[in-house]
Amino acid sequence: MMYNGIDFDTYFKNYPDENGYFGKYGGCYIEEKLKKAMQEITDAYFTICKSSKFIGDLRRIRKEFQGRPTPISHLERLSNSLGNVQLYVKREDLNHSGAHKLNHCMGEALLAKYMGKKKVIAETGAGQHGVALATAAAYFGLECDIYMGSVDIKKQAPNVARMKILGANVVEVTHGLATLKEAVDAAFEAYSKEYKDCIYCIGSVLGPHPFPLMVRDFQSVVGIEAREQFLEMTGELPDAVVACVGGGSNAMGMFSGFVNDPVDIYGVEPLGRGTTLGDHAASLKYGTEGVMHGFNSIMLKDENGEPAPVYSVASGLDYPSSGPEHAFLHDLGRVKYDVVDDEETIDAFFTLSKMEGIIPAIESSHAVAYAMKLAKQMGRGSILINLSGRGDKDMDYIIEKYGIR
Repeated sequence: MMYNGIDFDTYFKNYPDENGYFGKYGGCYIEEKLKKAMQEITDAYFTICKSSKFIGDLRRIRKEFQGRPTPISHLERLSNSLGNVQLYVKREDLNHSGAHKLNHCMGEALLAKYMGKKKVIAETGAGQHGVALATAAAYFGLECDIYMGSVDIKKQAPNVARMKILGANVVEVTHGLATLKEAVDAAFEAYSKEYKDCIYCIGSVLGPHPFPLMVRDFQSVVGIEAREQFLEMTGELPDAVVACVGGGSNAMGMFSGFVNDPVDIYGVEPLGRGTTLGDHAASLKYGTEGVMHGFNSIMLKDENGEPAPVYSVASGLDYPSSGPEHAFLHDLGRVKYDVVDDEETIDAFFTLSKMEGIIPAIESSHAVAYAMKLAKQMGRGSILINLSGRGDKDMDYIIEKYGIR
């Protein structure tokens, strides 16, 4: 399929290019001493990803340890309450450890073992990436340091406990807003001192090349499974695919299965409390081009051109930029990026829980909220939502802040 001059039949062979660019976005903007480390990771990945042993090991792990493939569920009661459009969810909440994050963490940890590294380092916001990497580190016998903002540590106490039980060292980050951006800053700083013995396992499709490529590749299992499953269930493709977008790993995993199909694709960003800078984290909707954390993308900036303070009720989405491939697809118009606010998100959280018996992560609730609105607009057809994680981690916070609705 051709779209705005891009041949999506060969899209994944051409993007990113050899320097890690999706058009003008991406690249590797890091200090000189880390470029050699990134090249080492790039060379190792491009070697191992073609290895039948690596591919076989990863497939076995996904089946026997992660519980893949995850199913698709038809949301019949919710669909009927909204009209004639049928809603479906890809159940990444049923992936081991409770979210899509383990898909790339097992791949990154397997790569670390292949490279002879002894430790993995990462940042986390909602805690799901931290839990997933702690799980992978325990599985492969690696040391694990997880950097997490103090604000998120308080909001996501269950996931902090899980990380510690799994043997990870949770490092509290207290500077700045003490949320996801600051956790990334701290993790990069630690990695710059330890890169010879460890690998930084970035938690989304962002950061310097090769991470946007690598994480997308590991997450593409979501879209590949979902496309095949939906065709088997219904005999046709969905009319629309919806996923939440912070950094964007769950979304790129899902979207990669459908970008070459005549399917409408929607990425949902957090509008938070409103459109004022500092009250949301909708970088693709309101941001401009800029470089941070080693890559060029679309980001929210303050008056000095620095990354702006951001907010979202979902700790996993409060990041002032988005993955470079999302910026590219945004500019192409292949994916429509839109927003929902906190109130719509929390309403969707309770609606899905009570009508379908599925408690979603707050991050995933953004996608559910948007799909509910979209269903009313469409009138007929089908929508496939990536339910990127389960809401166990969020229940205490939700009850404390919003009560039971």
